[in-house]
Amino acid sequence: MRNGTLRMSILLLAGFLCIATPAPQANIITVLGQRKAPRKISRYVCPMHPKVVSTKPGRCPKCGMRLRLVEAPVKPSAPETSAMSARPEENSVVLKIPNAQVYDQDGRRISFYNDLIKGRVVAINFIFTTCTTICPPMTATFRRVQQELGARGSEARLISVSVDPATDTPERLRDFAAKFKAGPGWTFVTGDKIEIDSLLQAFGVAVADKNDHTPMILIGNDRDGFWSRAYGLSAPSTLVSAIEAATAHR
Repeated sequence: MRNGTLRMSILLLAGFLCIATPAPQANIITVLGQRKAPRKISRYVCPMHPKVVSTKPGRCPKCGMRLRLVEAPVKPSAPETSAMSARPEENSVVLKIPNAQVYDQDGRRISFYNDLIKGRVVAINFIFTTCTTICPPMTATFRRVQQELGARGSEARLISVSVDPATDTPERLRDFAAKFKAGPGWTFVTGDKIEIDSLLQAFGVAVADKNDHTPMILIGNDRDGFWSRAYGLSAPSTLVSAIEAATAHR
């Protein structure tokens, strides 16, 4: 009887020790998996307002232009600025303008920078004569701007650069200028594609398809190295004010 009791006690003690002993450490270690590389996303940017950025396609809330996909993807670690919450920006820009050899609407060969820009206050837009969407209203706006500047005695020059030089010969540009009653001091520019492309690249408006060209106006005071952007379909009075501000810039 005593032996049976002793055996029972030993069995109970062994069972207690099994329960009380912690499980092997290997069983309670959580194995961490490898960290996934950050997912890359694309940006959509307004050609007119570069600080308007979105992760989705859409239109710029400032000017209504369609946002363009930026080819280089970016990591989401840096917070993106939504197109709807973009802050107002200073539109000043830095330009290095090539002295491209081009032609005006009268067929004269001219050096773009030396003959049209150097030391002057200018407003530049980008058009093509077969355009049926934004070019006619932009050109009509430039005509109103020229009239208002003339009434104020401004010496600012207007320049319209063709984004379709293969089609827009000087003769076509002359007819286009006459259609909108362009006066002296307004130069329409065309030329060899390589020369025009160098200008479009410098101004940041180069596009693969001419129909996607930007309704943007560049306003500059070359003497003081000041350049700014403006929306090409703005009210003429808005553009005149921007040109006068550039003229007065020091």
